[in-house]
Amino acid sequence: MLTCLAIDDEPIALEIIQTFAERIPFLELKATFTNPRKAMDFLRSKPVDLVFLDVNMPVFNGLEVAEILRKQTAVIFTTAYPEYALKGYELEVVDYLLKPIAFDRFLQATQKIRARNRSSSVVASTPLFVKDGYEWVGIQPHLIQYLESADNYVKICQVHQTILIRSSLPELLHLLPAGDFVRVHRSFVVNIQYIQRMGRSEIQMASRQIPIGVSYRAQVEALL
Repeated sequence: MLTCLAIDDEPIALEIIQTFAERIPFLELKATFTNPRKAMDFLRSKPVDLVFLDVNMPVFNGLEVAEILRKQTAVIFTTAYPEYALKGYELEVVDYLLKPIAFDRFLQATQKIRARNRSSSVVASTPLFVKDGYEWVGIQPHLIQYLESADNYVKICQVHQTILIRSSLPELLHLLPAGDFVRVHRSFVVNIQYIQRMGRSEIQMASRQIPIGVSYRAQVEALL
């Protein structure tokens, strides 16, 4: 889950961001502010992952705020003025959304943050230890592409190898990082970072197609 807040001196712009954020399952909008100074006071005690920031605001503009937040919090500029794009690049903002903002661009920008956070957490990921025969084997969760149940066993299908262990899908899913893995069928759990395409009844992974169960489709769509 990504926590965020929005700063814009136009209330209607904040309403649009709030509406968009409510449509994205992995985004949690903590607060909105028309006053940048009050937003900065909020951030001192309650930091967030991401700030949607208008540029052209009176007294304390978005460029000044972005300079303060630099290296601490991800920033996405939301502005009607394209001429600030170069400055946004210099301040290392994640994206630059021109008003009126379309939902697909808003979603694309937030997915950049989500992907970056996942990449930065890969190195620190905790190994999952499973019993393979008489040995315990450590597996990095980010290398698991999908799990497939087979009677009383589960195939752990990784990038370079497959391990068969005596377990169940619910037991393994409980041990894996929340938000990265989703059950898509009574026999399959997939790691969403390896999904290439999703159709009405199947998911295309790098190595094979995975069926989507009718009762799981709504859950899969909400997570993606």
